Amino acid sequence: MAVSVLAVLTLAACGTESGSSGAGSGDGGGTVRTGPSMTGVHWSVSSLTVGGKKSTAPAGAHVEFGTDGKVTGNLGCNRYTADARVEGDKVSVGPRTTTGMGCETDVQQFEEALGRALTGELDAAVAGRGEAKTLTLTTAEGDSIALASEAPAPLAGTAWKVTGLVSGSTAASLPSGTENKAHLTFGEDGSVEGSLGCNSFHGTAEVTGSTITFGALASTRKMCPGPEMELERALNGVLAGRTTYEIEHRSLSIEAKSGKGLVASAPAAEGSAGRG
Repeated sequence: MAVSVLAVLTLAACGTESGSSGAGSGDGGGTVRTGPSMTGVHWSVSSLTVGGKKSTAPAGAHVEFGTDGKVTGNLGCNRYTADARVEGDKVSVGPRTTTGMGCETDVQQFEEALGRALTGELDAAVAGRGEAKTLTLTTAEGDSIALASEAPAPLAGTAWKVTGLVSGSTAASLPSGTENKAHLTFGEDGSVEGSLGCNSFHGTAEVTGSTITFGALASTRKMCPGPEMELERALNGVLAGRTTYEIEHRSLSIEAKSGKGLVASAPAAEGSAGRG
């Protein structure tokens, strides 16, 4: 996926700040220079630095290097797979295939820039130990990707923050001003509660295999500004009846029979480094 000069210059749309991520930066645990330390780990993308400008990654962006010579993950909206070779502190990533979901403009720009950085020959530096590890991938041009290892999140007991809406093959950001407003938590007893963006709610959620069947939700009845009510209507259309769900490490997606859905993320795992 080629990245135009315009896409790189407009990374500010994702929220940029001055800075750089040099190889070997981390939590002081020392740099690990062996390939196996990178494979079999879910690396959440923290940020991307291009031309000295650092852009925070969308929720759900991640990289996984397998022992089968493949790298898979999510660029911020679309999933991808490519051939990859890990040899010590060198990584080689070949051309990739991606899904074709439509994304918001700023996320698409991040995807394109991340895709360009995550191609070809890269220097790799792993720091830290156990689950609190960081990874920095640096291109020949000096651009870098900062990543951190994170433990998977369970469905029940996790405070899932709604980060996006889905309609068929199109993903959309939340209505302006409603970021961090909606969340849901599933209980081990088959309950669900949270906020729809304006009103708080509670109800039942029967989990069977890859499906969640929601009962009627009871909620408060206060009125809120237009964007919050828009989000609430969208979520009410998803959290009704039988739905399918999928957890990809720390990202949750729920889809109703209508094709409408939501994407939510778990809070950063305690002890994870390099997020932000």
